[in-house]
Amino acid sequence: MPVIAPMPARIPAQLQGADDTMAAGTTVDHLTETYRAHYRSLLGLAALLLDDTASCEDVVQEAFIRVHSARKRVRDPEKTLAYLRQTVVNLSRSTLRRRILGLKLLTKPMPDMASAEEGAYDLLERDALKKALKGLQRRQREVLVLRYFADMTEAQVAEALGISLGSVKAYGSRGIAALRVAMEEPA
Repeated sequence: MPVIAPMPARIPAQLQGADDTMAAGTTVDHLTETYRAHYRSLLGLAALLLDDTASCEDVVQEAFIRVHSARKRVRDPEKTLAYLRQTVVNLSRSTLRRRILGLKLLTKPMPDMASAEEGAYDLLERDALKKALKGLQRRQREVLVLRYFADMTEAQVAEALGISLGSVKAYGSRGIAALRVAMEEPA
């Protein structure tokens, strides 16, 4: 089990200077106090789901940022901790899903190759594709990898990334066009 880090001395830098008064919902002060008071327990919850301290800390920080951004929807201040816990669980699941997907993509066995020359050519082509993929925008790369390497439908990709179906189509189309250009350029 990973070692649990001490509670951070301050809230994440992205949220400093935020408006402390809200017309409805949880206040920033209440959210910050809840976060500080329960940081170690939230980190422990993440540690039960994930295997490394850095990922646990990232998940807990991200949970705070997300609940902070949606604090207007937390109408009952008593439920702030529940929102934080649920967000930690959801983010931990997402982290694990990404890891599993990465492992599936890395461990697919290569089909039998006809000759050494063909195998060498395939390796060069695969390396060129990886290099071209790294040159894409992050969202285009995510859409193409999920769509074509993970064999997900456009609707599944949209759900996994939390974007609209139209966005998946647009990112996919632009990504393929950019890949074509990148693959045609001499190395």
